[in-house]
Amino acid sequence: MTENGFGLAVAQFAPTASRATNISVITEAVVTASSRGARVIVFPEYSSYFVDPFDDTLADNAEDLDGPFTAALRSLAAEQGVVIVAGLLERADDGHRVRNTVVAVSGDGIRAVYRKLHLYDAFGQRESDWVAPGEIAPPDTFEVDGLRFGLMTCYDLRFPEVARTLADAQVDVVLVPAEWVRGPLKEHHWRTLVQARAIENTVFVAGADHPPPLGVGHSMIVDPQGVVLAAVGTTTDVAVAHIDPAAIARVRRVNPALELRRYRVTPR
Repeated sequence: MTENGFGLAVAQFAPTASRATNISVITEAVVTASSRGARVIVFPEYSSYFVDPFDDTLADNAEDLDGPFTAALRSLAAEQGVVIVAGLLERADDGHRVRNTVVAVSGDGIRAVYRKLHLYDAFGQRESDWVAPGEIAPPDTFEVDGLRFGLMTCYDLRFPEVARTLADAQVDVVLVPAEWVRGPLKEHHWRTLVQARAIENTVFVAGADHPPPLGVGHSMIVDPQGVVLAAVGTTTDVAVAHIDPAAIARVRRVNPALELRRYRVTPR
């Protein structure tokens, strides 16, 4: 961490069916973000492989957790001295469906894993036809320079319990790889929910989306009061914010919402 704060980046791009192309774009974005002081860089959901609409190639291109995609991320993270967070199409057990997984990778290996809990069976979509849901488990977190990070994915934003369980795990920053599908009011929903998760949990939130025409874009980094610190528009680009970890304590002194709440989250 520098005297200007901790460098946190969101990297917005449109993953494709070419795994080599995806790694190439990720590499360029990581180099750019690192040169601007980023220590943690967040990429979208399905960064390793993506097709629209989903088809049988998903299972054909799914990888093991420690497969070629994470190996490439590990090499890149070691070279640049950063932690890379990205969506991985992970091989599942049944041979047909896959897992929508997020990995946090440093030069030392995989630091944290999250498998999407709430599948996108909404707005005319049926993600569960192709993807197996993650199991409810204690949050898998990781630390960099004294900051604790937690993971969630896209549609999970609509379920405040996910972010609240991360707050219960003493997370300072919530990272949200996404493919937030375009549609009426969807950009408004994206912005509102990213900011709401930050405000209600008094944490930083960083969301990385696909750009149009499939995603809404507008990847952003938001502070514990819901203020957007850095953002990308609708292109392939990187945004870096140098966040002040002390802001969390300052906000919580004024707004001790976590301390005052009277309910806890329990699995359904």
